[in-house]
Amino acid sequence: MTRTAERSAVSGPLLLVLALLSAMAPFATDMYLPAFTALADDMRTTASAVQLTLTAFLAGLAAGQLLIGPISDRFGRRSPLIIATAVATLAGAACALAPHIGVLIAARFVQGFAGSAGIVIARAVVADRVTGPAAARIFALLASIGGIAPVVAPLAGGALVPAGWRSEFWALTVISVLMLLGSLLVVRESLPAERRHTGGLDATGRTMRRLLADRGYVGYVLAFALGFAGLMAYISASPFVLEGVLGLSTTAYTVAFAVNALGMVATGLISSRLVGRFGPRALLTVGQGLVLVLSAVLLAMFALGLPAAAVLPVLFVLVGSFTLIMGNGSALAIGRARWASGTASAVMGALQFALGALVSPLVGIAGEDTALPMGIALVVAAALGLAARLLTRGAAAPVREPAPDPAPAHA
Repeated sequence: MTRTAERSAVSGPLLLVLALLSAMAPFATDMYLPAFTALADDMRTTASAVQLTLTAFLAGLAAGQLLIGPISDRFGRRSPLIIATAVATLAGAACALAPHIGVLIAARFVQGFAGSAGIVIARAVVADRVTGPAAARIFALLASIGGIAPVVAPLAGGALVPAGWRSEFWALTVISVLMLLGSLLVVRESLPAERRHTGGLDATGRTMRRLLADRGYVGYVLAFALGFAGLMAYISASPFVLEGVLGLSTTAYTVAFAVNALGMVATGLISSRLVGRFGPRALLTVGQGLVLVLSAVLLAMFALGLPAAAVLPVLFVLVGSFTLIMGNGSALAIGRARWASGTASAVMGALQFALGALVSPLVGIAGEDTALPMGIALVVAAALGLAARLLTRGAAAPVREPAPDPAPAHA
């Protein structure tokens, strides 16, 4: 596909809307973190109960993708996206108006469940429109634009703290309204009727079994998800490691976090330029190799107790390298299952957030005074991600559309 054809398939406005839809998770998790204490005090509840609002959102995010992805394969992308984004908007308002913590927890689950449509359908829309290196280029651009959200969200959340914790959720509601308007005005149906799947739960189960039987798909999904797990190990541990262990001030930590996020943006732009020349597999291999080597170097630095001046440059390159894994891994995985890209994206997203939720508490298991768990988690995730690539060796070529199952006999 030529660059001109690619631009016509995924226009600039569409790319921006898809990036905004994909950024639902960092906006909805990072923005209200600075208001945790105020929320607990206002609702006269415990810190653990407030933490459940985050857990409920992540659980909804994982569960929603597994349902909404297959639904979009059956009914098309646009209608499920608009309906779910409207529900997410209402759930955001319910969070802002919640009278007690139980209502807030329930509303957060609904917000995550419905908001997952933007993540899973954005990837499916790209897969519907472009393939191969062109898809990898678009996914890299999505990752780079989406990388701005982790920078903006905590800064905006901190600025809104004086206005009260409810202002955080009103801001999220406004963002959901923008997502809904973008879906209505910019996103057009990308899955024609002749390519849609029919059937109910049995058909969805058959589709998932076919996907999981594809060694190539499973290998790339694991590479992508384990890359995200490594990124989450860094994100969840970074406040304790950079401030508590390396001695950065809160301001210096915020600057370092923002610089690393901008490094991800830059790497995504570089990847989008190089993928047409070298291909997504080569860039994925480079990304995984860099992450493994730099994670090992970082672990050694932590063990030796080296200062921030030595650690931060390594951390910058490491964080940027995750973009090579995320963009190219997702393109390669969904590229093997364009016949069911909604379901393929759903499985990938559910595993992504499940591993992210698993690794986040592990990096703090030894307390706030050591960076070793973060280093170990990074190395283990990188090694497992590279090992998962072995599944892609010798995998059969992806099929355009599997043969339909025989119709059941009727008495």
